[in-house]
Amino acid sequence: MQDSKGTNNIVDATPRAIISKKTAPYLFIAPYILLTCVFFIYPLIDAMVLAFHQTNGPRSKVFVGLSNFAFVLSDPDFHKAIKNTVIFSVCSLCLQLPLSLSMALLLNSSKDKVKGIFRLIIFSPRLVGRIFVGVMFTVVFVPRYGLVNRFLDTLLGWGLDMDWLNKPELIIPALILTNLWMFVGFNMIYFLAALQNVDQNLVDAARIDGAGKWSVFWNVTMPSIKPIAVFVLVMSTIHSFQLFELPYALLKNGFGPANSGLFIVSYLYDSAFQVGDLGTGSAVGWILALIIFCISMVQLRITGTLNKDS
Repeated sequence: MQDSKGTNNIVDATPRAIISKKTAPYLFIAPYILLTCVFFIYPLIDAMVLAFHQTNGPRSKVFVGLSNFAFVLSDPDFHKAIKNTVIFSVCSLCLQLPLSLSMALLLNSSKDKVKGIFRLIIFSPRLVGRIFVGVMFTVVFVPRYGLVNRFLDTLLGWGLDMDWLNKPELIIPALILTNLWMFVGFNMIYFLAALQNVDQNLVDAARIDGAGKWSVFWNVTMPSIKPIAVFVLVMSTIHSFQLFELPYALLKNGFGPANSGLFIVSYLYDSAFQVGDLGTGSAVGWILALIIFCISMVQLRITGTLNKDS
């Protein structure tokens, strides 16, 4: 086909070209869809089906209806796991988030060179795997020679002989301290990024109007970083309820005396892979998912992120 300038303008209108243009986007997203189906949708459906079956190995499956859920909800060990998980989550969040925000405020007010060094130092524990951290803290909590016991003895004059990992009342505090060491710096990065995006014009205007530091923080800074704070709160809650690696490593594959180190995911792991009943383990997983969903919705509602009209 020739245009007004005498050049040949060949238009490929063959069915093959038209089909290729229509199918090209689907070909590009096909790997994502395939991976999603294989590693997400199929396991999700299979876990849903397993929750209503009793299994004895991967090939033995008997339909039992809601019996798995009834057994789990009536099991005293599961009640203990929920209690331990809730105590750990509440105590961990009440310590972790204020510490992370405090460190972010300190670094945000310091010089750039010092800020970069301390940011790296505080964030670096998050770069280490949880299993390695658990193994490392088994040494940190050793009676008489552990760093924590030595620190308490030097600072307070007691605590040198505390056996953190063999006393029921000390296991959850040990896990909270370990978790703080890992995640305070990680959440600090989120808060620091949010603080650096606070509109300084609003801060300066509040100071000119005579507002003090606390008033500026509460009325200007907090509303500005609220979306990030809610995100950190929800994600930290989810991570706390999914606790598994730290007690698994710290307690050397056990649950501690009187099941004081038994958590929901630990109960799931024991039911599915130690006992061998994947159906019960799947039921625990769905119960945990429902618990996390409900808590997240409550948090979003309380913080005002989830509007009543949405």
